[in-house]
Amino acid sequence: MALSLRQKQTSCIVRMLNLNQPPNAGGVGGANEEAYKILILDRFCRDVLSPLIHVKDLRKHGITLYFVIDKERQAVPGVPAIYFVQPTPANVARIAADASRGLYESFHLNFSSSVPRPLLEDLAAGVLKSESAHRIAKLFDQYLEFVTLEDNLFSLAQRDAYIQLNDPSAGDREIEGIVERIAAGLFCVLTTLGVVPVIRCARGGPAEMVASALDSRLRDHLIVKNNLFSEGGNLGSTFQRPVLCLFDRNFELAVGIQHDWSYRALVHDVLGLKLNRLTVQGEKSATKSYELDDSDQFWISNSWSPFPKVAEEIETQLGKYKLDVDEVNRRTGGKDGAEFDGTDLIGNTKHLMNAVNSLPELTERKKMIDKHTNIATVLLGEIKERSLDSYCTLEDDMLTKGSIDKSALVSLLKGKGTKPDKLRLAITYLLAMETTPQSEVEQIEEALLASEVDLCAFQYVKKIKSLNASFASSATASSRSNIVDWAEKLYGQSLSAVTAGVKNLLSGERQLALTRTVEALMEGKPNPEIESYLSFDPRSPRSASVSHLKGPFKEAIVFMIGGGNYVEYRSLMEFAQRVQPVKHVIYGTTEVLNGSEFVEQLTILGQKTGYGNTNAKPN
Repeated sequence: MALSLRQKQTSCIVRMLNLNQPPNAGGVGGANEEAYKILILDRFCRDVLSPLIHVKDLRKHGITLYFVIDKERQAVPGVPAIYFVQPTPANVARIAADASRGLYESFHLNFSSSVPRPLLEDLAAGVLKSESAHRIAKLFDQYLEFVTLEDNLFSLAQRDAYIQLNDPSAGDREIEGIVERIAAGLFCVLTTLGVVPVIRCARGGPAEMVASALDSRLRDHLIVKNNLFSEGGNLGSTFQRPVLCLFDRNFELAVGIQHDWSYRALVHDVLGLKLNRLTVQGEKSATKSYELDDSDQFWISNSWSPFPKVAEEIETQLGKYKLDVDEVNRRTGGKDGAEFDGTDLIGNTKHLMNAVNSLPELTERKKMIDKHTNIATVLLGEIKERSLDSYCTLEDDMLTKGSIDKSALVSLLKGKGTKPDKLRLAITYLLAMETTPQSEVEQIEEALLASEVDLCAFQYVKKIKSLNASFASSATASSRSNIVDWAEKLYGQSLSAVTAGVKNLLSGERQLALTRTVEALMEGKPNPEIESYLSFDPRSPRSASVSHLKGPFKEAIVFMIGGGNYVEYRSLMEFAQRVQPVKHVIYGTTEVLNGSEFVEQLTILGQKTGYGNTNAKPN
C-alpha cells in the first residue's frame, strides 16, 4: 500500500476515461487519437467519481459530455461512449437499448464490479437481437465499487447495513445477502490496492460472517492462474502484508452517537458534509456550495482541531492576508490598508512583476478565508442555537468518567437542542453508565417525552443493555446460551460484541476501544482483549495453522460494518502517527454516518422490535 487508496482508485478511473489505455498513450484507442468522448454513469458510479475528479477536470481526459444512464439521451453519432455503471439488470437492459438505437459509435463498457454470467448473457442476447453487437468495443470489470473520500478513508456506500444486519425479522437469506455485498465491496478495495491481507475479527456476529465470506471469495479467486493479485501480490513474508481488522458497529455504539467538537466532525454532523461537499446559507439568504478536500490547505491543516481553535486560525489567516496585501500596496504605490485590486500598480513598475505574480495566490487565499469564515459563522450559529458545546462536554464527561450531573442532564434534555440531539445524549447516558437506576431512567424518559422526542431508539438500546446485563450475570453456560439465542432472534446478530464495546467504554480512558484493539492486533503481542479474535489467511491452505499470522503489522485496513464516522477515523489516524515507527492505517465503513443518521437507524430498529407507541407510559 505504498500509494494511497485514493491515488490508486484515481489512476484506475483515469485509465478507464482514456478507453482503458494509459493516459496520452499512442496507438489505437490512445487518448491522443480519441479526443472526444461521452461518459455515461449511474448514480452510484457518479458518487464514486465525485470526490476524485471534478467536472472541470473531465475535459482533460477528452470527456465533452456526461449523462446519467436512466435519463433520455439524444444520439451523438461518430463519438465513442464510456459507460461506468453497476452490473444491474436495469443498467444492462439500458445499455442494450442504447446500442440497438445506435446512440454512439462505439460502447466501452466498464462495470463497477464483476458482472454475473446471467447478466452477460442478457446483454449478449439483447445486442444480438438488435444486430448491434458490433458497437460493443470492450467490456471491463473495474472492481471500483467503493467511494474514496480521502487518502485513507473509504465507504462502500451501502445504506442501512446496520438495520439490515440487526433487523429482528430478517431471515438467513437476507443476512447472507448483505454479508455477501459487504464482502464483494471489500474485495474491490483489496483488488484496487493489490493486496491479500491477513483477516482478523471478533468471534461471532457480522464481523465473522463477513470475514468468512471474504476469505472464501479471495481463495476462489487466487486459484485462477492470472488472478488480479498475481502482480506483486505473492509476498513471501507475512510481515509485508497488511492486516484487515473487521468490526461490527455494536462493538462501540456510543461513538456512532456522540457529539464531537472537532471542525471536521461538526461540519459533517451539523452541516451535512457529503462526498466532500456541503451547502450553507450565505449572506442575503443565498446558498453557497463548497468543496472540502485535499485541495483546501486550511481544511487539511485544521479539520481535526477543536472548533474554537479553528475560529482563531481563521482570524490569524485573515490578519496575515491583510498584512501581505498592505505590503504589496506599499511596494507598488497603493494605499495602506486598501483592498488589493491591482488598480494602483501603474505608478510603480519596480515591483510590478512581483505584485502581478502574487495576485493569483492572494486571490486564492482570500477565497479560502471567505469560505471558512462562512462555514464557521453558520456553525457558530448552530452551536449557540442548540447548545452543542454543552452536549459535547456532558457526553465526554459520561464516557470518560462514567459519572454524570443528573440535574445538568435533565436540564439539557428540557432545554435547547434538536430532538435528535436530546435522543443522542440520553442514549449516551445509557451506554456510558455502568448502572442506570430505574428512577433516573424514568426521569430521562419523561424529559424526552416532554420535548416530544420519539423514544423508539432509547427503548431499543435500553433493552439491548438489559439483555447484556442478564447475559453477563448468567450463572450457567446453559442459561447464558438461552439468553443469547433468544436475544439474537429478537435484536440481531451481535450482542456479545455490544457487551465488549460497553465494557471498553467504561475502562476510564478516552482512547477509543476500536483504536486500542487495532493497536493490539497490529502489535501481535499476547493480549487478553484480542485473545479470542479469529485469524483468516486466504493464501494458506484451509487446514493450515494461522498462529504465525498475528503480527506485527506495519499496515492495517480497519473496516466498520454498520456505519462509521469521523471520530473513529481521527482516532485511528492519530494512533498511526503517534506510534514509532509510524504505521499506515486505512479506515473504511459500509457508510459514513453522523450521530443523527445513526440514531434514525436505531429508531427504525426500535419500531421493528415493537417500541412504536412512544406515547405510552415509559416502562
